[in-house]
Amino acid sequence: MRTFDLSPLYKSAIGFDRFANVMDEAMRIEQNGFPPYNIELVEQDRYRITMAVAGFTEDELDIEVEGDTLRVEGNRSKGESERKFLHQGIAERNFKRRFRLADHVKVLDAQLQNGLLNIELVREVPEAMKPRKINIGQRVLEANAE
Repeated sequence: MRTFDLSPLYKSAIGFDRFANVMDEAMRIEQNGFPPYNIELVEQDRYRITMAVAGFTEDELDIEVEGDTLRVEGNRSKGESERKFLHQGIAERNFKRRFRLADHVKVLDAQLQNGLLNIELVREVPEAMKPRKINIGQRVLEANAE
């Protein structure tokens, strides 16, 4: 049984309804392990997803961001001749992999090199969302106020 009680979170946190939805969705979606991938913290607020996509060409890979979801899809072209394998250890099947992106995470670049697909990501937090000091007794003015 894989259920989590998030009610203690709601006692001290405001606006985390989305977090609960993400957790619920993550528990429902079952993805197989193909293709294998790494998620790496390159430096603060910079990430890299590396996927092992041996045998795929750039034309056979599709990368798309929609809302807060990064989708990577591989569709193999049908070869002209049928091959007879004595052993086939390299998977050549189509795949779809989804990654949920946190707020303000954007895809910078994608490169295919030596059978590895590297997707570079960065978190760009807007100035309005960054921490700021609030002095007691001073009115906090919005950036747009005159």
